[in-house]
Amino acid sequence: MGATPETLTSAPAPDPRPVDDPGATDELSALLVGIQRLVRRRLRQGLTEPRLRGAQIELLRLVIDSPGLRVSDAAEELCLAGNSVSTLVNQLVSLGLLRREVDPADRRAALLYATGEAVERLDVWRARRTALVGEVVAGLPAEDRAALAAALPALRAVAAGLRNPPGEEER
Repeated sequence: MGATPETLTSAPAPDPRPVDDPGATDELSALLVGIQRLVRRRLRQGLTEPRLRGAQIELLRLVIDSPGLRVSDAAEELCLAGNSVSTLVNQLVSLGLLRREVDPADRRAALLYATGEAVERLDVWRARRTALVGEVVAGLPAEDRAALAAALPALRAVAAGLRNPPGEEER
């Protein structure tokens, strides 16, 4: 059973399936994707600057969190090919959102830095996203808000498990 916009906005019914049931895990995956898509659509309304793609935003977030990151390290962290990240870097440099500097330790490598404009854009986006989701969550019954809060550690563990599958070293 996939998540549709209607199922994302209707009141949730108790689900007797165990969370490791394939149907429940498929629904969880679909809901996470659907929520992200709906948040992006709502936040794009009224934007005046050019829209950034998801991979561009991911790279900007990574560079803001790790200034001076090398392109190769960004590619590894984002699980993308180096040439794909180089393309993203070129796009973001041309938009004035990323600055590339030569690595003094290895003149063949580039270090990446976000511009003030990039930091401001992502801060505004993050604040708008927080307000939007916060408004929706505030409208939920108390027990649903408590269930969402209780699920955060498990969702963090799912994200960590996807980042570092069993048998792989942590990054």
